[in-house]
Amino acid sequence: MNGGDVAAAPAGPPPPLDWKFSQVFGERTAGEEVQEVDIISAIEFDKTGDHLATGDRGGRVVLFERTDTKENIGSRRELERMDYTVSRHPEFRYKTEFQSHEPEFDYLKSLEIEEKINKIRWCQSSSGALFLLSTNDKTIKFWKVQEKKVKKVSDMNIDPSRAVGNGSVASSSVSSSPKQCVANGSYADRSFNCLSNDLSFPPGGFSSLRLPVVVTSNETSLVARCRRVYAHAHDYHINSISNNSDGETFISADDLRINLWNLEISNQSFNIVDVKPANMEDLTEVITSAEFHPTHCNTLAYSSSKGSIRLIDLRQSALCDSHSKLFEEQEAPGSRSFFTEIIASISDIKFSKDGRYILSRDYMTLKLWDINMDSGPVSTFQVHEYLRPKLCDLYENDSIFDKFECCLSGDGLRVATGSYSNLFRVFGCAAGTTEATTLEASKNPMRRQVQTPARPSRSLSSSLTRVVRRGSESPGVDANGNSFDFTTKLLHLAWHPTENSIACAAANSLYMYYA
Repeated sequence: MNGGDVAAAPAGPPPPLDWKFSQVFGERTAGEEVQEVDIISAIEFDKTGDHLATGDRGGRVVLFERTDTKENIGSRRELERMDYTVSRHPEFRYKTEFQSHEPEFDYLKSLEIEEKINKIRWCQSSSGALFLLSTNDKTIKFWKVQEKKVKKVSDMNIDPSRAVGNGSVASSSVSSSPKQCVANGSYADRSFNCLSNDLSFPPGGFSSLRLPVVVTSNETSLVARCRRVYAHAHDYHINSISNNSDGETFISADDLRINLWNLEISNQSFNIVDVKPANMEDLTEVITSAEFHPTHCNTLAYSSSKGSIRLIDLRQSALCDSHSKLFEEQEAPGSRSFFTEIIASISDIKFSKDGRYILSRDYMTLKLWDINMDSGPVSTFQVHEYLRPKLCDLYENDSIFDKFECCLSGDGLRVATGSYSNLFRVFGCAAGTTEATTLEASKNPMRRQVQTPARPSRSLSSSLTRVVRRGSESPGVDANGNSFDFTTKLLHLAWHPTENSIACAAANSLYMYYA
């Protein structure tokens, strides 16, 4: 998607992708109960696509690294063979994990703050170290993850061959045994503090005294260190964090405010958007998601619970309560109901890689917006239209408030989002394409595939470029006639930045697919 490529593909629309299962981490066995703390709540690829981070409801961040890159393959002959064969699909392995957030209690407000990770964002890496931001409802943390060489204690002052007592070698003096020393210079065995009874001094004592020294071994261990904590800046729950392209600043957004931070300064932030009315009874909408433009450091977008997206320019004023552009779709006359505003609420927005388009997800649809055209979305993709007759039931069991994420492919030709029954949908957004694929987060992703994708139907009030694309339309059942399960939902997914590969979370399992 460079410039206006979405509206003018050179040689017709690209063919639909054939998705295949790649990997699963944390797969559940049949009948295994999922612990609440293990449920994945955030997924994010870094800009290179070589690292993937997940956060869970237990406050942990787990990092995965790519293993199929050229650096890991080896000899020149293997590299040459790779150039002539079909390119490999991304493969990842577990790298490390750390406890990012702990449960807290706000004594002033008598409020429990859960440890659940709401969002993770990768920062610029440097000197072989990885940097990332993670946030729960109230506190953002800046983490540095790097390999450190393990330090060990060696060269004890007693010669093991001569320090014998009670018929055994004095183990406290052996420097080569791996059991005796652990990282950070502490001993695993605390039973010897000074000279033990096992030691016997030779006649005449020792000719020289060798003090123990700390040496750096060739072993390395990954260490995650919290560099900064950005706290006490939000009265309401944080729903978004987003890095700026300048590499120095980031934003955090809650229901009513967006704050601008410098990565180096944790005790000060600037409030740039404040939608809180003087009287809270006058509150009509809240902020649901916010993201910086990928290349313009002065531009950011935020979405609201009324279904609108506002583009703001930080150069206009210090407090950006007035937007530079407003994107919203007018509701059709006579279509208003009790649920209209609830299902219009946008749960997630994402910029395309070049910053030309914004993808938004509300409860029923995915919408693709051109930032140069604020009259309406370029394309609308129906995700949950079959649920419209069931809105009453969904309201009763609170499913109508589920917040599904969305993502775009690196080339901008496709978009994806999650659904119920651990399904996710991939739509083509190039001109003329009818691609609308339904996949299941399992080892057989095509099990519930719609065999004949529905043709896109033009919306009545649309311009020539505006398209409505539909997924499976059967009310309450999927393509194979299975009833939908509203307790299993695929809320979080991410698209690899350079390849057709998707990572998605089904409860505590991380599934990866490629095409």
